[in-house]
Amino acid sequence: MNDSSWGAPPRAGYWGPSDQGPGQGATPAGPAYDAQDALFPSETQPMPIVPDVPVSGGDQDDDRGATRMGGPLFRDEPPQEPMPSAPQPAPAAPQKKSAGRDLGAAIGVGVGLGAVIIASLFIVKAVFIGVIAVAVVVGLWELTSRLEERKGIKAPLVPLAVGGAAMVVAGYVRGAEGAWVAMALTALAVLVWRMTEPPEGYLKDVTAGVFAAFYVPFLATFVALMLTADDGPQRVLTFLLLTVVSDTGAYAIGWRFGKHKLAPRISPGKTREGLLGAVTFAMAAGALCMQFLIEDGTWWQGLLIGFAVAASATLGDLGESMIKRDLGIKDMGTLLPGHGGIMDRLDSLLPTAPVVWLLLVIFVGSG
Repeated sequence: MNDSSWGAPPRAGYWGPSDQGPGQGATPAGPAYDAQDALFPSETQPMPIVPDVPVSGGDQDDDRGATRMGGPLFRDEPPQEPMPSAPQPAPAAPQKKSAGRDLGAAIGVGVGLGAVIIASLFIVKAVFIGVIAVAVVVGLWELTSRLEERKGIKAPLVPLAVGGAAMVVAGYVRGAEGAWVAMALTALAVLVWRMTEPPEGYLKDVTAGVFAAFYVPFLATFVALMLTADDGPQRVLTFLLLTVVSDTGAYAIGWRFGKHKLAPRISPGKTREGLLGAVTFAMAAGALCMQFLIEDGTWWQGLLIGFAVAASATLGDLGESMIKRDLGIKDMGTLLPGHGGIMDRLDSLLPTAPVVWLLLVIFVGSG
């Protein structure tokens, strides 16, 4: 049944246009004729006349369209044999939840990265600074490549890579002041470098370049700032442990108990139950780390730091999910099997680094 069959029935006295062409089937004068009906004739076609066929077996519940002609009941159509019922398909077996990634590869890569980071952190601090600089350069390469591929935005990679690595080193050698100076010089280098190309798209390219300089190397510099303290390795280890535990708690609880979406338009896989798991796990780990790893730290300070880490890590993850949704991609890269790219591992770490650095300075000093 189409939409036109729901219209009002024609009024009495309306003959309708003739099928024989113009000049035939004129409409009568009088109130029954409507000019609108003449301009827009009804699309309803007359029903075909079908000879009545007697129905055997008496009245039935589906005698629609039947008439009684002075005795036996007549039906417009002959009775149909009952159709055999189709066999019902067996109910599908419940499917088990899937993580959506190669879990074995993800665990292997995570353990390998953790071993490299811990070894460099506690053996030679300069090597760990080199690890941060390499991660920053690779992350910038992934981000600028995806921007150019998906949006046609050409953020200059060379000044970003050089300035980003210099930013991390300056933060470790000269502290926060050195990091700010390196950030300003990197932004200036981006503006100048882009001038060597045609002016079309200049504004969006340099805007993306300055954003990338702040988002990746500048935020990573706070990890180098933590390392400058006397107990720097313990502070960096606390920062890493809390972020990893927060992500693990969110994944474990959300995968097992998650039902209520946290931000379905940004990241459909995240749930409120997962966020609760992140907060619980991070606060417990924070209390242990502050009590046993950080000098002059107390367990209640760890509870506050753990809560802040869960919040910042979740916001960082959602922030990169917004970027990836805008770009129409799932992962920033494919360098790490089971994880995606470097930026897919830095999404929670980058915004969490300044939060942990600041709270540690407030609670136990700069060291």
